[in-house]
Amino acid sequence: MSVPPLARVAWPDARRIISSRYPPIDLFDDIADPADWDLLVAAEMKTNPRIAESVGRLDLVPVARRVSGPGASYVMAPFVHISPDRAGRFHDGAFGAYYAANRFETAVAETAFHKAKFFRATKESAGWLAQMRELVGAVDNRFHDLRLAKSFQDCLAPDSYAASHALARRLRAEGSNGLVYPSVRDPGGEAIAAFWPDVVGVPRQGRHLGYHFDGARIDLVRDEADGAVWRL
Repeated sequence: MSVPPLARVAWPDARRIISSRYPPIDLFDDIADPADWDLLVAAEMKTNPRIAESVGRLDLVPVARRVSGPGASYVMAPFVHISPDRAGRFHDGAFGAYYAANRFETAVAETAFHKAKFFRATKESAGWLAQMRELVGAVDNRFHDLRLAKSFQDCLAPDSYAASHALARRLRAEGSNGLVYPSVRDPGGEAIAAFWPDVVGVPRQGRHLGYHFDGARIDLVRDEADGAVWRL
């Protein structure tokens, strides 16, 4: 069975945008040796059963592929907090993926699409509903490349993840770092879906953002530091 070609992706300032409501996980940021995490969580659970909910599914990430230190929570979180209800283009909820874009506009377009879809499904009223944070970090690794792979265009279908999930499961099982692909929501933009925490750099926090929902779509983005507003 064919696979997409490999290509080196070197983005010094890759952008990722996440919800601000998720606090950092102290275990990932403060405990230096990831090999100690499982024992520490087991010990903490004896007095605080909710610790497992906070830390997530550590068993999904082999010790050798974990990252630690300041900012590591931002990389580890999408791999240990998973759910079939939160599947994405290249992860099905049985495993996670770290998504990042080559530019800020692409990260906004991708996240605004999914936030609007969620707000429509939950019948939210119009307003400033989402507080988001920008993460900026380096990506320098080899990924399977869908940017020119015409035989894999079904993996970029706007409204179906069936083909992309199948490809992601197969490549991940074969040891792939992940995929680089053209953004579906921002023509000209590019994104990665990394299958393991150790294939991307630990990011630093960038801007705090507000997303405005007009009842159908995210139409405005606000920089919470200076109040600047952009129309999408």
